[in-house]
Amino acid sequence: MSLRLTEVTLTYPDGEARLTALDRVTLHVPPGEMTAVVGPSGSGKSSLLAVAATLVAPDSGAVVIDGTDTGGLTGGERAELRRRRIGIVFQQANLLPSLTAAEQLQVMARIDGRPPAAARERAMDLLDAVGLAGEAGRRPHLLSGGQRQRVNIARALMNDPGVLLVDEPTSALDRDRGAAVVDLLARLTRRQGTATVLVTHDHAHLAAADRTAEVRDGRLRTVTPPA
Repeated sequence: MSLRLTEVTLTYPDGEARLTALDRVTLHVPPGEMTAVVGPSGSGKSSLLAVAATLVAPDSGAVVIDGTDTGGLTGGERAELRRRRIGIVFQQANLLPSLTAAEQLQVMARIDGRPPAAARERAMDLLDAVGLAGEAGRRPHLLSGGQRQRVNIARALMNDPGVLLVDEPTSALDRDRGAAVVDLLARLTRRQGTATVLVTHDHAHLAAADRTAEVRDGRLRTVTPPA
């Protein structure tokens, strides 16, 4: 499954004027590859993720996920698309304190209507993939920051999304744990065949990506291989 943005423009009201958040942005992320998006604060990185996640509709341009042009979908259809095809890894893990690591993932599968046995099996497979099979029964307060973020990543993959959108996943981690999380994302992208967009402020992580896109003033200025 691929993600394609074509000539996407997004504006917000700013008094009597309009503030341009994205200006004719074009980006293609094929399956099994990770594109890192960098840029200064306020450049449009978060707006790009919101549009790619179909949380915000652009003023113009196309957002195509696995051949589906999302511009023609209703709000309910976009919600269904997000639930089935898009995984989102937020900056903070936001795990439910009363649930174990395995239960955090199983909740997602239950929402999708997956049978309990299949949900447990999928949860354990993903926790094993992120190196946490031995921590499946632990609640968040017994996990380190890096472990909680890995549960967050596994949870986003629970319903087999084709597109994975990751927002600053290392901001609360030290350099070593942050590098481990980004390397894990790169491996899972190839293993799961997702089209992954990683928004990051840390240029040290760019080597793990297949491509780097730089956003400035709402414009996508470069798409380059990693240094």
